[in-house]
Amino acid sequence: MRTKPRRQIAYVGLLGITQLHLRNPLIIAWWAAAFPGFGHLLLSKYFRGFILIGWEMLINSQMHLNEAIVYTFTGQFEKANEVLNIRWMSLYAPVYLFAIYDSYRTSVDMNHQFILAKREKAPMDCFKMGGMEINYLDKRSPWLAMVWSLLMPGVGQLYSHRIINAFFILVNWIMLCYFSHLLEGIHYLLMWDLTQSASVVNMHWLLFLPSLYGFSVYDAYVNTVEYNKLFDHEQACMLQEGYQHPQFPFPKSSLRK
Repeated sequence: MRTKPRRQIAYVGLLGITQLHLRNPLIIAWWAAAFPGFGHLLLSKYFRGFILIGWEMLINSQMHLNEAIVYTFTGQFEKANEVLNIRWMSLYAPVYLFAIYDSYRTSVDMNHQFILAKREKAPMDCFKMGGMEINYLDKRSPWLAMVWSLLMPGVGQLYSHRIINAFFILVNWIMLCYFSHLLEGIHYLLMWDLTQSASVVNMHWLLFLPSLYGFSVYDAYVNTVEYNKLFDHEQACMLQEGYQHPQFPFPKSSLRK
């Protein structure tokens, strides 16, 4: 007889909560198209996501894609052609398309795994304690997580205890702000020195920031919502198993329909 469940809906660890839940594959693929690797981070596929993100930043920097995009949007097509490094261009498209395809395929597969895990009703831990950290299931405000991410990308992930994503986003946000001279540009902009603001900003690094900023806000909000659903599901399972009479139709959570 099998004693260990084949699938679990969630795993509570010291660095965060990894869970299965229904995702829209098109949204996951859209984030992968916006920045290769982001779709995999939303699926908690960290190793694959970090590899794709590192690849994107390396190849983009070597082929000067962001500078070419800026020149194209400003109508300077000859400069866009001059700045592109064709030795790196052929390396970009295959992995970019793979990131979109693989994030979509993985999202569909994980939705199937969630349906099977939900039927299996495997028990899960709701509290984890270690020498350096404590993590547990509880309810948090998704809007507050979003507000913290709007103020400083990565802090919303700290609020919802997604330590791996929080560390990644914070480090990359600080690094990109430093190399792009974003804060200097904002300083001169507030002083209404538009010429100096435009000249001090490094557009190559600046174009990485919108994707990272939007991803931070979306990731913090969506995962806080899903953690709240997981909390309700765990509470319902605990009450049903420990206190429910076999003949009592206990109200089902959204995960137990």
